[in-house]
Amino acid sequence: MYYRRKIDEYLNSWKADPAHKPLIVKGARQIGKTESIMHFARENYENVVYINFALEKKFMKILADGYDVESVIKNISLADPSFKFIPDETIIIFDEIQENPDVATTLKSFKIDRKYDVICSGSILGINYKKIHSNSVGAKTDYEMHSMDFEEFLWAKGYSQEQIDSILVHMIENKPFNENELSIYKGLFLDFCVLGGMPDVVKLYIETGTFSGTLDVQEQIRLDYEEDVRKYAESLDQAKIISVYRSIPAQLAKENKKFQFNKIEKNARSREYTGCIEWLIDAGVITECKCLQFPELPLKGNVEESKYKLYYPDTGLLVSALDEEAQEDLRVNKNLGVYKGALYENFVAEAFVKQGLGLFYYKKENSTLEEDFFVRTQNDLIPVEVKSNNDQSKSLSTLIKNKNYGDISYGIKLGNFNVGHANDIYTFPYFCAFKIKDYLKKKEL
Repeated sequence: MYYRRKIDEYLNSWKADPAHKPLIVKGARQIGKTESIMHFARENYENVVYINFALEKKFMKILADGYDVESVIKNISLADPSFKFIPDETIIIFDEIQENPDVATTLKSFKIDRKYDVICSGSILGINYKKIHSNSVGAKTDYEMHSMDFEEFLWAKGYSQEQIDSILVHMIENKPFNENELSIYKGLFLDFCVLGGMPDVVKLYIETGTFSGTLDVQEQIRLDYEEDVRKYAESLDQAKIISVYRSIPAQLAKENKKFQFNKIEKNARSREYTGCIEWLIDAGVITECKCLQFPELPLKGNVEESKYKLYYPDTGLLVSALDEEAQEDLRVNKNLGVYKGALYENFVAEAFVKQGLGLFYYKKENSTLEEDFFVRTQNDLIPVEVKSNNDQSKSLSTLIKNKNYGDISYGIKLGNFNVGHANDIYTFPYFCAFKIKDYLKKKEL
């Protein structure tokens, strides 16, 4: 069974645009890129030409006679004569393009020729993307795909768009959820925290109605990510890259979540690991939250390069990386223990990235003033606090009230409570995080 994804609407809009260019779909391994692209292709084209450069080495020499459309199609047909090429009714899908990045050079020809639609994708595309981009400047459109977000998870569970949109209505109207709504959405949210959004994990959970087997799938995905390090990280210390990746859960469990190299290895120096972190970010298997020099607009250019937090882009993979006792507590008892703050903060980071929001935080030196995240509208900077308890939000209040922070007039607090508003702080349950961007747009109108 195919589960609805947000890329579906984008692909339909892409095809409907008379001037559409070849498309490159970027994203980490096993987030559902190929499945979504193939679902779209079968629904919309008479002929689908699917080429996987990782699995079908016979297609690696399709550029032997040049980059023009005629030569490429001739060589594809030589490698597999069963393929048909009918103008205006054929889509060509180049998958795992990172294995053959020069194929991107053909996109210029396909854009000019316009007889065939082309979509490229790859599970670790970011590693070779600079080369791919330079080979296809002005000839392609990019789309960034992620694992399923909470809205896609609700679609998979059978919830209607009207039911999902009602969450945003509660936020905009500052209307608390009733006890039944709050209980159901909290339960769904906790399930999603444990599962994450990897399609294979979600499908198994929905088909069986239990968490049985989902941990095995998650652990295999993490092992596949580490195998990608061994396969693609040729010029870097692979052991160091894997050490960074494995250290993130323990780093997030600390009170100070700033990434610290000495937590990986005693006397470790940042210069030894910086390239490793960049590699993991490019591969799409970790996300970076930058530390602001000062909480003010603009955000870009206002960061301290040496300070950052790192998260997993899928909270389910983070949960699967915890020790067995913590996992058991989470899956059976819904007890988040020492990792409560880390998991909720990771989930909010994940939700923000999937909405296209940047990740920024602030911590003042020699002070207790710090804030988990910042988002922005056209004119306002909004601090966002993620609470794992009911303690007072001293930093959030200071940022709002202190005139030194002139770009901040209100804040948002996400936690285990209902919708509310007091002292220029808007409070929402954790599960509302996936609607923050839409909320800010509506609030600005």
